[in-house]
Amino acid sequence: MATTAIQDTQLRMVFDAGMEGDKQLYKNKSFSNVKTSATGDQLYAVANALAPLQQLPLISVERNDSHGLYA
Repeated sequence: MATTAIQDTQLRMVFDAGMEGDKQLYKNKSFSNVKTSATGDQLYAVANALAPLQQLPLISVERNDSHGLYA
């Protein structure tokens, strides 16, 4: 049976970049080399601490994990 393990974690912050006609525009800022053991609450706290340093308003915070499959 195969097992999975988290190999890499990335934090992505999504910002409101305004409107183009009737289409919403987004800007993303990603941070790599995030500890794989970081909890969702910890990542959310970091994103909220960094948000005031940005020019655009923060819309959402995403966590992207890469998994490896092993036999």
